Amino acid sequence: MPDREPTETTNLDTLYGSQTIPWSRPRDLLAVGALGPDAHFFLGTVRPDGRPHAAGIGAAWYDGDLYFQSGPNTRKARNIAANPACTMSGSLPGMDLVFEGEARRVVDTATLEAIAAIYREGGWPVQVDGDAFTAPYSAPSGGPPPWHLFRLTAHTVYGVAGAEPGGATRWRF
Repeated sequence: MPDREPTETTNLDTLYGSQTIPWSRPRDLLAVGALGPDAHFFLGTVRPDGRPHAAGIGAAWYDGDLYFQSGPNTRKARNIAANPACTMSGSLPGMDLVFEGEARRVVDTATLEAIAAIYREGGWPVQVDGDAFTAPYSAPSGGPPPWHLFRLTAHTVYGVAGAEPGGATRWRF
C-alpha cells in the first residue's frame, strides 16, 4: 500500500500568520527518523473501564502507517483488543505529532517481514516467528516474547512545528 495523502488540511496557527505545514514535512521526518535516537513515541489507549492508559513505544513508519509491537498480555494489547481506538504522540526533530485512529494486529508474513527489517535497521535484532516477533530482548514494557505487531491507521494527524518554519496543522485521511 503506498503512502496515503490527506483528504483535508487545516491551518491551526492563523493567529500568528504561519503557513499551513505540507504533509510532506512530517511524512519525510517519519520516513527517516521514526526509530532514531531523537524520536519518542507514546501510545494512548482506553482501559475497558474507561480510564486512559499511556505507554512509551518504538514506532516504525511503513507505507503511510505507524507500526508498533507489544506482548499479547500487556495492558496496551489488551486495551486494543477491547477497543482499537487509540492515539500515538510522537516527538521528532523540529516537530511534534499526534495521530488519532485505530490499531489492529498484523499477521500477514509480508508486512511482518517488512517491519522486522525496519526494526533491525534501527538496531533491534527481531525475527518473524509465525505471526509474531521474537528477539533476544525488547523493552520491559513489551512483556515477554512473542510480540504481536500492530498497525495504527490514522484518520487525523496534528502537527506542531517547533523549528522554523513554525506552525500547526491538522491533516485528515
